[in-house]
Amino acid sequence: MSNPHAPSRYRTLFLSDLHLGTRGCQAYLILDMLRHVEADTIYLVGDIIDGWRLRSGWYWPQAHNDVVQKLLRKVRRGARMVFVPGNHDEFARQFFGLTFGGIEIRRQVIHTAADGKRYLVIHGDEFDVVVRHSKWLAYFGDWAYDFALFVNTHFNAARRALGLPYWSFSAWAKLKVKNAVNFIGSFEKELAGEAKRRGVDGVVCGHIHHPIIRDIGGVTYVNTGDFVESCSLVVEHHDGRFEVLRWPIALPVAAQVEDNAPFEDDREEARAEAA
Repeated sequence: MSNPHAPSRYRTLFLSDLHLGTRGCQAYLILDMLRHVEADTIYLVGDIIDGWRLRSGWYWPQAHNDVVQKLLRKVRRGARMVFVPGNHDEFARQFFGLTFGGIEIRRQVIHTAADGKRYLVIHGDEFDVVVRHSKWLAYFGDWAYDFALFVNTHFNAARRALGLPYWSFSAWAKLKVKNAVNFIGSFEKELAGEAKRRGVDGVVCGHIHHPIIRDIGGVTYVNTGDFVESCSLVVEHHDGRFEVLRWPIALPVAAQVEDNAPFEDDREEARAEAA
């Protein structure tokens, strides 16, 4: 896993589980990543906007709006963008097959890598038995997860004050729970099995916030991670090689303040486009 610092261009960028609209969203890290990562094709692999949380209470600071504008700006500059909605932004699933602002909305899509290998791109909630059969339990789990992120936020505030980079306490705790580890293993096998049934070489998904690339029974399983806990994404290099990037770059404490002013470089880009 890499921790890049210089601007880089990739063939494809896979990004999921930003959870814009929640306090746990690491919007400033997303913005920093989007400034440094360019790609010809960008897949938004679900849970980009957290409709579940926004229904229970509106939370949308300027930084979250900046993320949306930054993504739209990449489309205007020529990137192909495909949005595969997840369970948290399931409101967009009514628009499958349509294109808005240059963004294609698809239920799932087959991506052909530079080396000719084919990957099923899907959010993955369809293979989560809790989401599929016990939605009330999924909502309860979402509430418990938000509480863990509340603890995580204050934990990282203390780390920033000490000059330390972001580290996910909630992700660490989740992987220490045996049932969570077993669930992740079962989820990965289900997705790999689906890819094999489809006759493709691999699968790219999100949903469980656990970034990894590994072989499962001859199928390449790729999980993009998230920008709540692991702060990760997946890129495809121009030779078809996939890589997980983590983005726990320490930002100045002043940059973490939630205000209503767009970032200065975003204002400069907007003025340049208008001119």
